[in-house]
Amino acid sequence: MKLQDIYATSLSLLTDLYQLTMAYGYWREGMAEQEAVFHLYFRKNPFQGGYTVAAGLEHVIDYLEELRFREEDLAYLGSLKDANNGPLFEKAFLDYLREMEFSCTVDAIPEGTVVFPNEPLVRVTGPLLQAQLIETPLLTILNFQTLIATKAARITDAAKGDAVVEFGMRRAQGIDGSLAAARAAFIGGASGTSNLLAGKLYDIPVKGTHAHSWVQAFATEEEAFRAYGEAFPVDSVFLVDTYNTLQGVQHAINTAIKLKETGFKLNGIRLDSGDLTYLSVEARKLLDAAGFTYTNIVASNDLDEHLITSLKQEGAKINVWGVGTKMVTAFDQPALGGVYKLAALRNAAGNWDYKIKLSEQLAKTSTPGILQVRRFLSENGTAVADMIFNEAEPLPTGDFEIVDPLDITRRKKLAAQMPYSDLLVPVFKAGKLVYTSPDLISIKKKVKEEISQLHESIRRFVNPHTYPAGLEQSLLQYKTDLVLKLRQQKTTFEF
Repeated sequence: MKLQDIYATSLSLLTDLYQLTMAYGYWREGMAEQEAVFHLYFRKNPFQGGYTVAAGLEHVIDYLEELRFREEDLAYLGSLKDANNGPLFEKAFLDYLREMEFSCTVDAIPEGTVVFPNEPLVRVTGPLLQAQLIETPLLTILNFQTLIATKAARITDAAKGDAVVEFGMRRAQGIDGSLAAARAAFIGGASGTSNLLAGKLYDIPVKGTHAHSWVQAFATEEEAFRAYGEAFPVDSVFLVDTYNTLQGVQHAINTAIKLKETGFKLNGIRLDSGDLTYLSVEARKLLDAAGFTYTNIVASNDLDEHLITSLKQEGAKINVWGVGTKMVTAFDQPALGGVYKLAALRNAAGNWDYKIKLSEQLAKTSTPGILQVRRFLSENGTAVADMIFNEAEPLPTGDFEIVDPLDITRRKKLAAQMPYSDLLVPVFKAGKLVYTSPDLISIKKKVKEEISQLHESIRRFVNPHTYPAGLEQSLLQYKTDLVLKLRQQKTTFEF
């Protein structure tokens, strides 16, 4: 299901105004077709964690495949005025946009891959104007879905094999947020969603129970359970905490016993408030004593990876986790902070001029070059370290050394003969799609496998160990030399 099937409108204006003003400037200066390289990456793992899960590439592909300015887009751009009430863009520029066809080459790290700070998730090579225009839509797609997939992976990891269901639509950041979050949460490990539209669009299993209002609509709790059980004889999960939780559990048991002869099966009870450890333990005792050992205990109520971990340590008897607000809104960190930076421009002689963005903050100084990420592997195929290097320049002979760009004293030697995999793969070549997106089940499986292979110290939620991911030593040296050169040319930095 493509984005265009959800939004029955052109998405070419899904961008910031300054992307169009820069595009207009490039066009006026004769730079529109100059070949450029941009990288999309993030600077810090979210949630103070040790890893990040890449997600959203399929929607990026959907967007780029349909990237063209329609007449209604051009009419709107033509209506924009400058400060003197004249046209913001001249007609000849709008004519250029009308004829423009996407022709960039795009390489990206596949969805479901575990990634780390400063590694390019996407590399865009092509006409400067086009590569600039797509900055905002790529960021809005990848930033959010990568963030939510990572949160879901952490929550799923905390659940230790229990089912996690995404229940967050009502608290999500609007329609777009709820759909993208449901997709990303499924990739990250959720077994289903309560969001019916997401289920339809992305073929995600849909799950649900009933609300407190259902119980309140009947004279007694048992009548409410009976009616629901008769309507859904094999799918019923009763919400038991409308009045008194343990009485509600007993009422669920009484109803299940009465309906048993009709073929009814009590699939589960749901706890949505109170002391979840105590209530789940007592509920389990009541269910087991009545012969309902197969009945699931579902918990909701503002869960996240930290609370689930705590509940498990306390001995809670919960085996299905309904997680809403704190997963789909990434409650403790609502933005990934991914960026999109120019890294190279082709000069008139046909050679690359490498570009860098300087900052007094070392973390915000970009890396020049045409970057690739090489993941070195152990003999059994697990990740050992990641090396970011300039693909356009020859690598040093012999063993490699990677350096943490934020702490040059942190280094790691890597044997040249180690097996490896280069993570950025071709997606578009000169505007033509050459990549087949895997289905969501395959992406989800990839996430689970990659996280399971990470050392436990990297997976932990508090003070995780840092996975070795750094710049190849000669690339770091080039970057350092370029920084010093530009600082000498442009300004003086004093301590």
